[in-house]
Amino acid sequence: MRKATKPKVIPKRHHIYVIELPEAVGTDSKFLKQNPDYVGGQTCFYVGMTGLTPEKRFEQHQTKHKKSARLCKKYGVVKLRPEWYEQMNPMTYDDAVSMEVRHAEFLRQQGFGVYQN
Repeated sequence: MRKATKPKVIPKRHHIYVIELPEAVGTDSKFLKQNPDYVGGQTCFYVGMTGLTPEKRFEQHQTKHKKSARLCKKYGVVKLRPEWYEQMNPMTYDDAVSMEVRHAEFLRQQGFGVYQN
């Protein structure tokens, strides 16, 4: 008789994060393509996912690390906004990939301008 195998445990070590962007990003064509209904003056965010902590990834965006999003490099970043993501973390890689897109759309529905890769 075969031994019963335990189900594979998938580690939850990925995070989504939200960074507030400067208002100037609202004039960028790539930003506007993702936000066709954007009204100037609305708060702008970048939503990303990472295998690092959100704080470490934010530091990379601040220093314009080579893997930073283009708009973060071009316009800079204002601050990390944990109130928009911390209750969801950590999660599996697959969940983070999906949640990044869904959370960006959720924030757009709340009236914010949101960029996400």
